[in-house]
Amino acid sequence: MMQRGGWLRRVDDTGVPLGVARLVLGGMFVFMGLSKALDPIDFLKFVRMYDILPETPPYFLNLTAVILPVLEVVCGVALLLGVAVRGAGLTLFGMLLVFTAALISQSLDIHAAKPIAYCDVRFDCGCGTGEVYICRKLAENAALTLLALLASLSRSRRFCLSAWLSRVSLSTDPERSWAAGS
Repeated sequence: MMQRGGWLRRVDDTGVPLGVARLVLGGMFVFMGLSKALDPIDFLKFVRMYDILPETPPYFLNLTAVILPVLEVVCGVALLLGVAVRGAGLTLFGMLLVFTAALISQSLDIHAAKPIAYCDVRFDCGCGTGEVYICRKLAENAALTLLALLASLSRSRRFCLSAWLSRVSLSTDPERSWAAGS
């Protein structure tokens, strides 16, 4: 049997790159989302710090402080389980782009106010990991963004619960298994 595609496709077909991306990205976002969800008032202060959303009416800030952590946890759990992998990956990819832009803006403001090297800028970004050095956080976000992109683009569904559920569904429904075989 001849395999189609290049080496990148063959590596993706093993399921290993997607499995690693799902575990790292899913685990990080479950952890970070839970740390924010457990203290929404503290997270609200961080949302306000970035000055992205209007102060009035306050429900924009309040809803963001409540919904964003829940969305992070839901996407993280989806990745860990291997369901809705592309949707979760794409959602986290978009969130990471916004988070990273906000981090850069905040760090540039801090850098302009203090005469220190840019990589020496550190602050609590509100991600749930405490005070971080900006260059390290930007590198971490870049890696997470690449993992989210991988989860969004990977064709593999090996080691995913959704693939297992579809196989079980096909094998227990004679109509669907006959239609799938033709």
